[in-house]
Amino acid sequence: MWHDILILVVGLVIGLIIGFVVARYFMKKYLKDNPPINEDMIKTLMMQMGRKPNQKQINQMMKSMQKYM
Repeated sequence: MWHDILILVVGLVIGLIIGFVVARYFMKKYLKDNPPINEDMIKTLMMQMGRKPNQKQINQMMKSMQKYM
């Protein structure tokens, strides 16, 4: 009886770990292929804040965004 419960708990823990790793992998791959923000969005955002961004500023912001992905 205890043996069956132990097998169930161990299987559940292993399944959760594998599920987490697989979901994390696919989410990172999806965000890399389809970034949530692009250069046009950054440019539009900065222009709405009253700044005229140059390409260097846009590249710096894109690099800092990619660092956290």
